[in-house]
Amino acid sequence: MSRSHHIEVIRPDWGAPENIVAVTTTRRGGFSQSCWGELNLASHVGDDPSSVMRNRSLLADSLQLPSAPIWLEQVHGCDVVMADERGVPPPCDASVSQRSGVVCAVLTADCLPLLLCNREGTVVAAVHAGWRGLAAGVIEQTIAQMKCPGDQIMAWLGPAIGPDAFEVGADVRDIFLAYQAQAEWAFRDQGNGKWLCDIYLLAKQRLTDLGVNQICGGDLCTYSDTERFYSYRRDGATGRMASLIWIK
Repeated sequence: MSRSHHIEVIRPDWGAPENIVAVTTTRRGGFSQSCWGELNLASHVGDDPSSVMRNRSLLADSLQLPSAPIWLEQVHGCDVVMADERGVPPPCDASVSQRSGVVCAVLTADCLPLLLCNREGTVVAAVHAGWRGLAAGVIEQTIAQMKCPGDQIMAWLGPAIGPDAFEVGADVRDIFLAYQAQAEWAFRDQGNGKWLCDIYLLAKQRLTDLGVNQICGGDLCTYSDTERFYSYRRDGATGRMASLIWIK
């Protein structure tokens, strides 16, 4: 992997209003080394703290961020914080903002990063949606905090572990089927009580149920793309990408 410090990012092609900026980082272009190379943005994964700070500074400079991202203490739950409020956010897995210049962010390395905005460009959200958060209702809680009808919301599903790589037990499948029967379509039987899970589809089903009809993304697999993405399931000790969204 090259040692360039020119970061590589993904910008959603989702038809969002012009005043909305959304981006997901890859692992390319930062200062971290070894299993965290290169652009690890997480401070909780064992990486050299000075490398993480340099990576965050590089991110801010490269993207011309209007403010420091609201980094969350993610706990695989469904609590949502209003990023507009000052102070350190409590442990939660999503943030919402209605103010310009406030950067909502989530860190992932297989879990689904979900970015949301409304068609008017007056509210945005970033969601950390692993299977536990999805099951707990993190999407539902976030959209409730956005306080606008589902049919006015646009969604982009960022890089996550793909449906050919995410093996789970029958217990996970049972949790989702207990919530909605259509979740059956998101699981493929592998035998021995194991199932392949399509986390993209599970998220899309939840969004659709809430009236969200403009859903993009969901086609980038962290597990299979070793060059661009971190994957906890693949590597164990590894870094984290960031997905960020803000109102200009």
